[in-house]
Amino acid sequence: MTLLNPSAVYAKRRAAIGRALQAAGGGVALLPTAPELVRNRDADFPYRHDSYFYYLTGFDEPGAWLVISASGKAGQRGKAAQGTIQSTLFCRPKDLEREIWDGIRLGPEAAPAALGVDAAFSLDVLDEQMPALLANQPAVWFPFATHKGLETQVDGWLNKVRAKARQGVECPHSQHDLCRLLDEMRLFKDAHEIAILRRAGQISAGAHVRAMQTSAAMLRAGKTGPGSVKDGLREYHLEAELLHEFRRHGAQFPAYTSIVAAGANACVLHYRAGNAELHPGQLCLIDAGCELDGYASDITRTFPADGKFSPAQRILYDIVQASQEAAVAVTRPGQRFNDPHDAATRVLIEGMLDTGLLAKTKHGNVDDVLASGVYKQFYMHRTGHWMGMDVHDCGDYTEPGSAPQDSGEKDAQGQPLLKKPSRILQPGMVLTVEPGLYVRPAKGVPKKFWDIGIRIEDDALVTAQGCELLTRGVPVKSSEIEALMR
Repeated sequence: MTLLNPSAVYAKRRAAIGRALQAAGGGVALLPTAPELVRNRDADFPYRHDSYFYYLTGFDEPGAWLVISASGKAGQRGKAAQGTIQSTLFCRPKDLEREIWDGIRLGPEAAPAALGVDAAFSLDVLDEQMPALLANQPAVWFPFATHKGLETQVDGWLNKVRAKARQGVECPHSQHDLCRLLDEMRLFKDAHEIAILRRAGQISAGAHVRAMQTSAAMLRAGKTGPGSVKDGLREYHLEAELLHEFRRHGAQFPAYTSIVAAGANACVLHYRAGNAELHPGQLCLIDAGCELDGYASDITRTFPADGKFSPAQRILYDIVQASQEAAVAVTRPGQRFNDPHDAATRVLIEGMLDTGLLAKTKHGNVDDVLASGVYKQFYMHRTGHWMGMDVHDCGDYTEPGSAPQDSGEKDAQGQPLLKKPSRILQPGMVLTVEPGLYVRPAKGVPKKFWDIGIRIEDDALVTAQGCELLTRGVPVKSSEIEALMR
């Protein structure tokens, strides 16, 4: 068990949830962490805590629960809150025999001082204590549809409370999704989170640099020279370099399964690193990032396996890079979440028309291609997503409280499709910027571009002035990539 962060950070977040409960009339929020999962036989998957739970506790042991009770009403501006906010942790008890096998446990006796919670109990008394914590509370909040069986467990505790109705005990009369409160909090990163995200970005950038340089060196060495491998350079060799660099700098996990895609494999969006051999003249697409202290990073770079772009590769690469620059330029406060995607897509379409991927005589100009959607043959995904504790982090993508508007699209009946406008970007939000081009062999597509897949991705922190790219420790420009690999 490791406590990597100061307890005050988490106490502040728990207090914010408590105030939100008070503003809603009071109630109880309960939240379990993730369970341990058996991989097979006598082996478990590597344990990873629940992100919501860790966000409020900084506690990474399995088998734990957090309960936040809030009574009274939140204070008005300039006035203290009326009522109390109480946080209670349930965790595994100390067990010397199990600790020999599984490691030291914090235990309920040490938890209040270590974590800053008001009280802590052994997990053994969870079913006994929870009905008492729910009694006479107006509402219960817990995460919906995130923990299998949680609704049934809560219903069981509520039934025990209802059973005491003749004794004057009241049961919570409403249930609410705790994720609704937590998602909005997690969307805006505080200084503590930003520091970790910066470090995660630096580690991941270094891993990409290592993979690029290894690729060039191993291909130069061939299958017999110093540093060579007899069966050639494989995707899994570069994945190993990534994992080595992640752990060498203290990252606990990859943030997601690393994509290392040689040649045509780069046209498969969620390709996993396999045993395909890399050859001189091919491109390699790597989409990989580490997880550090509960926070993800997410970088994609595409580079020539031997360190030298071909003319056709460079043409498409520079189009994707220009599209990312256009997207980054509009990643700033006041713009909407969709604006980077729209900016990148226009540049990509212009490149498709200029290179002949799309024939101008057949498809028209940029606006015509946008309207028809034919560009999706070569660019079929969005340009970004929220990022934080989860690589695809939580948070609304539409502006809260806004009214649906005519989207310019039609529904299945041909009627105008109404959608809420996308989220307005504000300082503290973190999102990826990741345009790409993917050219599969097809009739009418210039053959020199076949089997080229390119994506460039960075993590952007929205700041008061614009955005800070957290992952630029690895080159982006084609000339800089070639210089690095030399």
